Amino acid sequence: MRSSSDATPLLDELSDRLAVTDLVHRLGVCLDEHRFDALDDVLTEDVTAATPGGEATGRPAVVAQAVRNHADFTGLQHVITNVLVDLAGDAATARANVVGTFVRGGSRPARQLGAVYRFRARRGPKGWRLAGIEVRPTWRVDTDTPG
Repeated sequence: MRSSSDATPLLDELSDRLAVTDLVHRLGVCLDEHRFDALDDVLTEDVTAATPGGEATGRPAVVAQAVRNHADFTGLQHVITNVLVDLAGDAATARANVVGTFVRGGSRPARQLGAVYRFRARRGPKGWRLAGIEVRPTWRVDTDTPG
């Protein structure tokens, strides 16, 4: 049986892992619900992003890229699984799988995308935030018909 002093580092590690995992899921919810202003609580000021929709540096540019790539879709669903977090003090990396479904009106998907997310996270004065986002697509199906 562990003593309470032995449990403290383990509880700290679990708390940090949960905080980083929560950021990964919050990112998906912010995109799905078009809550782009809420990304201030998810991203560092100097965040970088490399996605199929482009590359950006700095929170305002990353948020603008998210708006540009998601705002035209009336229905979005980012299903994020297999989140693995590696901690190193006040820094962390995470990997996750994502299946994104993008709907433009109605209920028929315009696009579906499977990808691997790679994240960098950093603990700061306001807690953990994502400092880097990379999306590596593994497959994509476009069902939009040309205009």
